[in-house]
Amino acid sequence: MRSKLAVALALAVCATGAQADGNSNNNSFNDIFTNGHVDGELRLYDFNRLYDTPATPDAHALSLAALINAQTGAFWGGFSVGGSFVTANMLGTKDDNPAKVDTSLMGPNSSLGAWSQAYLQFKRDWFLFRGGYQYLNTPWMGGNDSRVIPSSYNAALAEFTPVKDWNIFAIRTFSWKSRTSNGMYDDNLYYPSKYNGDSMYGNNGALPLTAPEANGTWAAGTNYTSGGFKGEAWYYNFLRFARMGYINGSYTFTTGTPFNPFIAVQALEENSSSSDNIFVQTHTKLVGVAGDRVKAESWGADIGTSIYDGRIDFAYNKLESESGAVGNGALISPYTVNYGTDPLFTTSMIRGLVEIGPGHAWKGRAQYNFFDKKLQLVAAYAKYDSVERGTSHDLYFDIIYNMDSVLKGLQLRDRWERSVGGTGNLNPGNESFTYNRVMISYKF
Repeated sequence: MRSKLAVALALAVCATGAQADGNSNNNSFNDIFTNGHVDGELRLYDFNRLYDTPATPDAHALSLAALINAQTGAFWGGFSVGGSFVTANMLGTKDDNPAKVDTSLMGPNSSLGAWSQAYLQFKRDWFLFRGGYQYLNTPWMGGNDSRVIPSSYNAALAEFTPVKDWNIFAIRTFSWKSRTSNGMYDDNLYYPSKYNGDSMYGNNGALPLTAPEANGTWAAGTNYTSGGFKGEAWYYNFLRFARMGYINGSYTFTTGTPFNPFIAVQALEENSSSSDNIFVQTHTKLVGVAGDRVKAESWGADIGTSIYDGRIDFAYNKLESESGAVGNGALISPYTVNYGTDPLFTTSMIRGLVEIGPGHAWKGRAQYNFFDKKLQLVAAYAKYDSVERGTSHDLYFDIIYNMDSVLKGLQLRDRWERSVGGTGNLNPGNESFTYNRVMISYKF
């Protein structure tokens, strides 16, 4: 039976508190409160999915959410306790027709509340350990924070910093909470909505309801920064799904002028035997193709330059076709698929090669800051040529206005993307699809 970290950690915290209360020297215990910290964020998001096909109704969702984070001060030489509570409400705007609700924003219900973090942490000098419900920040397993509530994980994390700017990580996750779930579940984004009672809506899970539960993930990684160089390497074992090796590196050439060119490269490889793979055992099709094993290879490059207060770059990714493999070589990403939050250079707001399958993509992107970085404008265009989903094009605009001069922490944002083309119902009815996300946030 797998460990339930939250319960074990809660008991550890209670025991620690009891011991500290009986200690005559209670200065460290008092620091729990005097050096504690509380912050949070209010979010008002309005999402609209506009479909060109008459067979699929447009979908809308509006949500007001609050994210409250708290962490105690350090006690007993480096221990602390933290937690985050999240809640969201549609404010009476939910449509009576479920097909007209964008369930990816906060699920199908009018309200949602959950503990997204509840952890015990120890931090001292070059070492950190955190166990319990927590947010993670790794390339292929992170917060997916483009909705009102981020994803979180029931996990144990160890971080080492041997020297400045060099970090080493070891992670074991047991379960997770999706962006629309009300608790931790033994599944991932390949599972269907309602799996084991999970309210994991807004994704297109391919597995059947009878699929075995997910067993979590082992992960290890490192990152390093020195001058203009940034690099990272990760290994993931998505248990019973895929084993992934991933590297990413970039270098920026500082010229002393308004133009600072950069180049970045990335590569990954995935595999999994057929004997204990859930996709193979359930004959599950990804992008319309089942397989007898998992195998995927991808690489990419990004080149560009800063231009005064802006930046322009051009990126390319290739995902190889692998005959006989699940999805003809589909890239298995249990915690980003259908979210469009993976680290591939060419991923767009709506989707990327993880969702489309084997093929190649290129993307051009430009951004510029105005009014002392208060206003940022972004435009991008991406083209995807895939083996199973044809050719599609995504056009993207993003307007970000930071209103610190009015109220510190206030931001207005409008993201707009239109996807055209594709086959195999990539977009509903193989017609164009427009997604508009208006996002107001206030950090305090």
